[in-house]
Amino acid sequence: MIPGNELLFCALGGSGEIGMNVNLYGCQGKWLMVDLGMTFGMNEYPGVDLVFADLEFIEDERENLLGIVLTHAHEDHIGAVPYFAEELGVPIYATPFTARLVAAKLEEAGILGEVELIVVEDLERFELGPFGIRYVPLAHSIAEGNALLIDTPYGKIFHTGDWKLDDEPQVGTPATSQELKAIGDEGVLALVCDSTNVFNSKASGSEGEVYRGLLEEVKKHRGRRVLVTTFASNVARLQTLGEVARKTNRKLCVAGRSLDRIIETAKASGYLAKLPELVDLDTAMDLPRGEVLIVATGGQGEPRAALARISEGNHPIKLEAGDVVLFSSRQIPGNEIPIGRIQNRLSDAGIVIVTDRQSMIHVSGHPGRPELEALYGWLRPDILVPVHGEVRHMREQARLGLASGIPKAIFQKNGDLVRLAPSHPGKFGEVRSGRLVLDGDIIAPADGDAMVMRRRMSFNGVVSVAADRKGHVQVAAIGLPLDEDYPKFVEEAQRDVTEALSRARKSDREVRVEAARLAARRAATRWSGKKPQVQVLLLED
Repeated sequence: MIPGNELLFCALGGSGEIGMNVNLYGCQGKWLMVDLGMTFGMNEYPGVDLVFADLEFIEDERENLLGIVLTHAHEDHIGAVPYFAEELGVPIYATPFTARLVAAKLEEAGILGEVELIVVEDLERFELGPFGIRYVPLAHSIAEGNALLIDTPYGKIFHTGDWKLDDEPQVGTPATSQELKAIGDEGVLALVCDSTNVFNSKASGSEGEVYRGLLEEVKKHRGRRVLVTTFASNVARLQTLGEVARKTNRKLCVAGRSLDRIIETAKASGYLAKLPELVDLDTAMDLPRGEVLIVATGGQGEPRAALARISEGNHPIKLEAGDVVLFSSRQIPGNEIPIGRIQNRLSDAGIVIVTDRQSMIHVSGHPGRPELEALYGWLRPDILVPVHGEVRHMREQARLGLASGIPKAIFQKNGDLVRLAPSHPGKFGEVRSGRLVLDGDIIAPADGDAMVMRRRMSFNGVVSVAADRKGHVQVAAIGLPLDEDYPKFVEEAQRDVTEALSRARKSDREVRVEAARLAARRAATRWSGKKPQVQVLLLED
């Protein structure tokens, strides 16, 4: 679809879910993409680590796509870039810190020279067709979090990206309320806004508060080895922990490759200049227990990250009874079980666990209701378009916006085509949307045959049947809860399949295969109550 003399919005990812953000703006025959993120595989995708938005719609329109503008460097906003950027074939725009992280991803994928990556220095305005774009710095839990102020022939769009309000951000200088009011004074047609924390009745809190909370908490544990786990990308938190280490006379040690990468990138971008000199893992273990502060990845329960291996005793960093682990991160929905496993292992070893529920050691990077209401008042948009949230989050933000005096709120989900201007704003159509998965080395449909079959096998197991032309039948099963009954099941299933093939011996091959499949499945159901997938191989030729 080619946009006409109108201003359109369409989310392909991130609306109806948290993560995988991909947003499109259309105007005068051209499209602009904002962010190209991914999310992590959950239980519904066995064997899959990464999940992407299906970009078929914009891939078909790539000749009209002008570029990709990245708001910040979190994986749910940049993680899909190395998998799709070369195929889309358009320039990518990013601020320096984000650009360095993206460049590293492109280099790792072997396509750095194939993708045009444009670094936007000093937040200067740039033009892409009918779109004039300017970065507006906002506080978030990563360096260089930005909103986009997008000028169009039909009015200005304020696309927040991920954001919060913070009077003590520790890293970076976000736009002031006066600067945001000035943008509102110029007129804002549409506010496209993060919905993640809309149910929080309080503001998210500041990194300054976290600094004081972490300092107080670490001081409590004199003589003990203290480990802090946090998001590797949270440069402000790393700076805070460096200062906490200095104030408590502890050496700072980091454990996790992603932390090494972020620190290197942050320093190259002018951040973390005052971070204390780091000590390596061996040196950290040789120091007296009360003289080291360790920062480790893995607070979301990632099985291969440093914290999981530490909790299993399979890491150079060793913790003992009485040592302390501070979880300076939010528990992302869906990660409760793996996080719980790690915390249980740590607790079983006598290690003290402190979370943000017990102490002020973490604040969210997303706005609560007071922050949303403040932004509404400063910008005074004509239209609110909630994004970056599940349906409940976006519906609630739409209600909040209307109650706060915004004239129009548009609820939309991935694939909805929304006209912002001219005439009456609202949804007017749909385009293809969906999910893709990185399955091994292949990007495949999330609802494709392979994933459907794997999901079924994970629930019900699989039975294999082989039969030759002499009537010999072999049956084998994997994943059925039979144990000592397995030989009896195999004997009965082979007999049933033999009889079914005998009855169907004059039928064509397809009918015989189906007869064998049904016989084996019925036998499995009788013995186990499960309805497994059945594979049949007839060796009759």
